[in-house]
Amino acid sequence: MSNVCQLSLTEWNWDKPIYTSIVSEWSLHCFTSSILQGLPASSFFMGCLLGGLVLGVLGDSIGRKTMLFFGCLIMSIASIFIAFCNNVWMYSALRFLSGYGRAAIGSSVLVLCSESVGKRYQGKVGTIGFFMSTFGFVSLPCLAYFSKDYSWRVLYLSTSLPAIVYCLLIQFCVYESPIWLLSKGKVIEAYAVLNTSHLKKESSNLDHNKLSFTTMSGSDPPLIKILLRKKSILRQLLLAVAAGFGIGLMYYGMPLGLGNGNFSLNLYLSTGLNALLELPSFLIVFFLVEKCKRRSTLVGLSVLSGVCGMSCMIASERKVLQMVLELTSFFSACTAFDLLLIYTSEMFPTSIRNAAVSIVWQAVVLGGVVSPVLVDAGGDSNNKILAYLILGIMTATAGCLVVFLPETKGLEICKNIEEQEQKGCINHV
Repeated sequence: MSNVCQLSLTEWNWDKPIYTSIVSEWSLHCFTSSILQGLPASSFFMGCLLGGLVLGVLGDSIGRKTMLFFGCLIMSIASIFIAFCNNVWMYSALRFLSGYGRAAIGSSVLVLCSESVGKRYQGKVGTIGFFMSTFGFVSLPCLAYFSKDYSWRVLYLSTSLPAIVYCLLIQFCVYESPIWLLSKGKVIEAYAVLNTSHLKKESSNLDHNKLSFTTMSGSDPPLIKILLRKKSILRQLLLAVAAGFGIGLMYYGMPLGLGNGNFSLNLYLSTGLNALLELPSFLIVFFLVEKCKRRSTLVGLSVLSGVCGMSCMIASERKVLQMVLELTSFFSACTAFDLLLIYTSEMFPTSIRNAAVSIVWQAVVLGGVVSPVLVDAGGDSNNKILAYLILGIMTATAGCLVVFLPETKGLEICKNIEEQEQKGCINHV
């Protein structure tokens, strides 16, 4: 690249039209600053982290549906404006805003789905969002492939405009969480949701006075005050965050190793295969979530992912074995990621559930910020061995911290901290 930059513009040319990428259109190929090169991706991840903290907490105050609507709207509008950018600075700023809105979507969907059904189906319904996320992931390389000869702006418009339609569907076709409505004392609204949904049969057996008493029994202060007052809640959240960070290292690190390390796949194919690899993990969680214990299963998956990741270093000369180990490590990390989010949604009461799930989700994203650094640092074979070793140790160690968290399988979801303490919804170890 440095030789190209030393040549005059008349001595070389791009093999595709310059409008097919931001690098060629904005002449970024000769910028050697690592900060500028990583600015768009870093801006997006920083937006995700900040949005997860701010919007996640806000979702417990204004509602799951409202937060989902505004998060999707912010992301889609920012992405549409990206298509009209003319420099990398504006592009990075809008990527930050897009990540900020995106951070609220995943956690809001998971919490809204799990709170809209009975206890028996909460785990399974929560996993459906993971399947749709994987479906969206698979569609991305397809869209990118068919638009590769067009302007990069076409890809942004083709992915952001449908999100506007999704915002309308949320507003007019999605009900607010009845559990959240009850926790806020909105009994009439909660009954309206129950009587127009799949829970109508169950709602006929509920006592209006009992529900009114339950909702008026107390509400929780903001998350920050709860964490300062309730050390047990803070401890649980920190342990879940640590586990999420470790899982995120392998969840994002293994695809980078698969796509960039040992296999000569083009970008579209490697991205599509990485997306397809998540489908088996979704099926495992979907069919076993009602039967498996959260704590022991998470520990086992994290340790398996870490051990297989570390084992890649001793199989560097045996490509088939190394591929099997990498795939096993990635499968385990995907399954652990899905199960961890369900586990987190069960562990915390309704009043802070959205914030807790969002924070843990962003811990996984933070692992995704760190893992590319480790993978890129392992340029040669010796450093690559060290990168696999670090990823494996951190994932296995973080996963083992789950043993200090309570088991939630089959336990009732509580609406606030007071109810959780009175009913013993969470049994501490």
